[in-house]
Amino acid sequence: MSAQGYTIRHFDLSDNVQAVRGPGKHYWVFWYKSIALGDKYLDVAAAMTDEQFYATCLSAIWPALRAYHARRNATPLAKVSAALPDIQNICHKVLQPYLPESYPDTCDLTVIICTRDRAQHLRTCLERLCEQVTKPAEILVVDNASATDDTMKVAQSFDGVRYVREDRPGLDYARNRGALEAKNEVIAYTDDDTIPNAYWAYRVYETFRDPSIAAMTGLVIAASLETEAEILFEKYWPFNRGYVTKIYDNHFFSATLKVGPPVWEIGAGANMAFRKSIFEEVGYFDERLDVGAAGCSGDSEQWYRILANGFTIVYNPLAVVSHAHRNSIAALKKQLYGYMRGFTVAILIQYQKFGHAGNLRHLVKVFPFYYMSLVGKGFPFYNAQYRTLFSEIAGIVSGFFYYWKHRSRKPKNILGWEQ
Repeated sequence: MSAQGYTIRHFDLSDNVQAVRGPGKHYWVFWYKSIALGDKYLDVAAAMTDEQFYATCLSAIWPALRAYHARRNATPLAKVSAALPDIQNICHKVLQPYLPESYPDTCDLTVIICTRDRAQHLRTCLERLCEQVTKPAEILVVDNASATDDTMKVAQSFDGVRYVREDRPGLDYARNRGALEAKNEVIAYTDDDTIPNAYWAYRVYETFRDPSIAAMTGLVIAASLETEAEILFEKYWPFNRGYVTKIYDNHFFSATLKVGPPVWEIGAGANMAFRKSIFEEVGYFDERLDVGAAGCSGDSEQWYRILANGFTIVYNPLAVVSHAHRNSIAALKKQLYGYMRGFTVAILIQYQKFGHAGNLRHLVKVFPFYYMSLVGKGFPFYNAQYRTLFSEIAGIVSGFFYYWKHRSRKPKNILGWEQ
């Protein structure tokens, strides 16, 4: 893979400003006003013509336009030409119902940021949260045992931000503390290294107007693709789940139960929200998982429980944040080691709690064949996406040992109650 990174370019199709189309490596994200519609990697040697650029744009956004149209119309969406005026017209026609004429000043939402010793990231995230078009009723910073008081100082420098310290290291201790401290019925989590879109809080809150929704995830776009590590993560381990709404319910869960429901596809913990009441129904985050413990998958294990208990989760691409990926190969290898370690533990915990054989089947049949094929494909140099392969395998092996050591430990919430 070339060391040269991609320049991320966001293009609002409602604007008549000329798009940059010169030679180079570009990652385009196409929007219509506040709605993200699609993306495209472009590695071009010469400047693109208008026709080439807008044809590329139309191919990137058409699946999302078609999906938004289908939600309100039974007839198929008619094709349009790859010219900016025609694209603008079809976007206006299809998307106007999803763009409120006005937005409320505030919404009954608690935003929780769990953080540890990353004060500068936290400051940037809080700045963006304070600039929301619709401001959340509460912003709660949960300091997960930071070594200095920098996190506290940053949080307390913002009006309306509440600071809580959780001294037990572990992301899910912090998440659970936030859930118990939250004063609103809808709770949204984002990471300290995200930049929430200006409409994010409103779109999260709007999702829960549907009383059938117990939880949601949203769209996560890369904040930078300058290094090889950032590109590898975004291409092969993306948080981005696309630009089309997806429903995860009992049908999804039952249809995939034989091989283990792929709950990791639902979204990312960097952009997720829950009804506070769902924690009383299915339990809090399992503190054996995620950073500070097994390494990952506290979010997906929680989604598994929600679905197993008959509730519904929605992926809503209208709620957007940008995320800063690891920017070095060493950091990426460490991250993916933790991901696969936590992933393995989560699957075993799911089997422990529910006895669904598909989880074990995934570990002993699907995974070995998948990774054996990757070992063969990457041989002998293990470049590009294969650079992290052996860190991933090591994480899986470590996950079995971690689970065996902690298998008899019953998870408790922050008050010490067993779940």
